[in-house]
Amino acid sequence: MVDAKPPQEKTPADADRPARMNRLLYEAELYRLQAELVKVQEWVKTEGHRLVIVFEGRDAAGKGSTIKRVTEYLNPRVARIIALPTPTERQRTQWYFQRYLDQLPAAGEIALFDRSWYNRAGVERVMGFCTNEEYQRFLHQTPILERLLVEDGLMLRKYWFSVSDAEQERRFRSRLEDPMRQWKLSPMDLESITRWEDYSRAKDQMIVHTDIPEAPWFVVEADDKRRARINMIAHLLSTLTYYEVQRPPLALPPRPPSTGYLRPPREGTYVPDHAAAVEQADARDKAAKAEKTAKGKGKGKGKDRS
Repeated sequence: MVDAKPPQEKTPADADRPARMNRLLYEAELYRLQAELVKVQEWVKTEGHRLVIVFEGRDAAGKGSTIKRVTEYLNPRVARIIALPTPTERQRTQWYFQRYLDQLPAAGEIALFDRSWYNRAGVERVMGFCTNEEYQRFLHQTPILERLLVEDGLMLRKYWFSVSDAEQERRFRSRLEDPMRQWKLSPMDLESITRWEDYSRAKDQMIVHTDIPEAPWFVVEADDKRRARINMIAHLLSTLTYYEVQRPPLALPPRPPSTGYLRPPREGTYVPDHAAAVEQADARDKAAKAEKTAKGKGKGKGKDRS
């Protein structure tokens, strides 16, 4: 059993955080937008479109949680999340873009890149994982490549999630204290704190060279994750001329009468009924608490009154 997460104490940094969007209002609008995303999915399938959405930004800026909300009601066979690991030795010898191009969608598909070829403009540049020659070649080739993709009919949307240094540090601390989310942190993530300005310069250079009319960058203010998700999804929808595909009406057929099939005795290995064990333990806990409460009341009644 996992203990409940204790409430965190407020820090001075919390006072500088922007007001969060009202939760009920956020959930209602998010659900409405997700319904529109389902329409987009069916439109992409019907028309044979190819849609690529690039999510970039600083560590802990909320890219992953936004992708989760975008794809929550979509068919994973249509909308694929691309989050590539470190390149293999063989991939390092290939053209830099090659392993990303392998992930581009076919007709009727959507690809969401949780970080993308823009790794070279950010972490690789700042951490020295590429040479200056490789970096300059990337800045030169990227606009050419993206123009070719768009010219070929691919719809490319690029989002940069912007988060303040104070909010990023607060999220890092929250992850450090949460055993369920510590896996999200790596030494490289933490080093981004000490290299904040280096990443800022790298991002500025990236925007200058790759913000092209055919594939512009769209910046998402992400200090409030709720607002960031709502704003990003609403903007994405506004850039697509989709329509609601009329699906043929469906009806459940009547179940045919039995033909005499009899289920054989249960055999094989079944998983244990862990749910029943949890329910029994919960019932025992409640009974023990009730008994303790009753005893406490009994002792109070037995006291002499003066």
